[in-house]
Amino acid sequence: MTMSEAHVISAADVEPERWSDPVRGDMGFRLIFGGPSTETDFSAGVSELEVGGWMGHHRHDPAEIYYVLSGEGVLTIDGEEHPICAGTAAHIPGNSEHRVRNTGNGPLRVFYAFAVGSFDDIEYRFTAEERSDDELQAG
Repeated sequence: MTMSEAHVISAADVEPERWSDPVRGDMGFRLIFGGPSTETDFSAGVSELEVGGWMGHHRHDPAEIYYVLSGEGVLTIDGEEHPICAGTAAHIPGNSEHRVRNTGNGPLRVFYAFAVGSFDDIEYRFTAEERSDDELQAG
């Protein structure tokens, strides 16, 4: 497959993945573009955070775009909190520490995109893991 091929994919046809741990957070997501069979010029998908769900503080080299499809929450970028709801768009610069959490009464669904053809090329660095590594090295 070349990156110049057109693709039309329903998110419902993509297998969901889930994180549920104290570092990464408690959320589900579907990688629509950027997987082994859907490499394009972008990696993109939809995250879903149930009521009380969250994604841990993290950073990565490529910039990221969020567009809130439904729900309410708080997006924190470099320590500054931003309320988000359906219709909110956000640009997160590369290497900015960020996290998102659902503060609403229903699911928070967020479309995300990176200008990177393969999701495997994105290294997520979670703040809690980095602190643990620093503590181990100092100890």
